Amino acid sequence: MNYEFFMKEALREAQKAFQKDEVPIGAVAVYKNQIIGRGHNQTEGLKDPTAHAEILAITAAANALSSWRLNDVQMFTTVEPCIMCAGALVLARIKRIIFGAKDEKFGGCGSVFNIVNEPRLNHRIEITEGVLKDQATSLMKSFFEKKRKENKSREN
Repeated sequence: MNYEFFMKEALREAQKAFQKDEVPIGAVAVYKNQIIGRGHNQTEGLKDPTAHAEILAITAAANALSSWRLNDVQMFTTVEPCIMCAGALVLARIKRIIFGAKDEKFGGCGSVFNIVNEPRLNHRIEITEGVLKDQATSLMKSFFEKKRKENKSREN
């Protein structure tokens, strides 16, 4: 499987979020080398704290497969899933998570918590990290620099 190809698709989704002034995280769900679900953060636009890229991609993938059990699905996401998304990925029985940049504040795949490999849960998820990390990190930094500049101009 070409991890970089699918991560580039996740980065395209992240760019959509950036253009909508949302935190630029994107995700794609892949089954048998085909994208069956896409998502990008839409928490502001939908006024929904659960409208994260991974959650939206899980929903699309479940609809595509007509099942909530996504045992053979791999999730590509630009940033390490947060604790909410990590929990949802465990519940969906995702096989593998491939992410770009770590999330040192909310990461649920090893940075802060390791929900996806918690031995007390009934499912564990394989992790591959660092795929196109620099691109994902750059997009996040650009977004937050832009937000800081906007906040400063409002203060003046």
